[in-house]
Amino acid sequence: MDLIRCGWAGKEKIYQDYHDQVWGRAVVDPKELFAKLCLDGQQAGLSWITILKKQANYEAAFADFEPAEIVRFNEDDVERLMQNTGIVRNRLKINSIIKNARAYLKMQEEGIHFSDFIWQFVDNRTVINRWSDMSQVPVSTAASDAMAKELKKRGFTFVGSTICYAFMQAVGLVNDHIVDCHCHQVCVDVARKAD
Repeated sequence: MDLIRCGWAGKEKIYQDYHDQVWGRAVVDPKELFAKLCLDGQQAGLSWITILKKQANYEAAFADFEPAEIVRFNEDDVERLMQNTGIVRNRLKINSIIKNARAYLKMQEEGIHFSDFIWQFVDNRTVINRWSDMSQVPVSTAASDAMAKELKKRGFTFVGSTICYAFMQAVGLVNDHIVDCHCHQVCVDVARKAD
């Protein structure tokens, strides 16, 4: 018998694996959160599967999303990345990852833990939704609006509310698997509880 999945998971193995093993699992590691936020920003105007298929290329091109390495990138690096066919060759998007690394490190210098900063928007616990159909799932919420506003204020780019909500879904701030999906309960079980 076939597993029941959220409709967006489609038929491609890479997408189904992402849905089954990554999407909706609570992430607290700050570097992993940073990398995912940057990758979600890259999907603006594109489908997530486009970026998912290029994820390994992004990791190679951007020093495995190590902010301290990324901030050393200069104009020559940007030009080099503009020739990299393994990533989306958009100057604004490439520069956004560099800007985001600067903003991340500035927060670190100020003593702000990125994971604590991100999880504050859901009161440090996964929001468990119980949608019966994907059409019920929002594309943004008051929490993603607030996150987008604060991230922009701190110098992050490509972090609009819709991108922030997609990020929140991906890293388990919210569980938006439909209730019939085989991953819904798994994500409930691994949900972050309030400290």
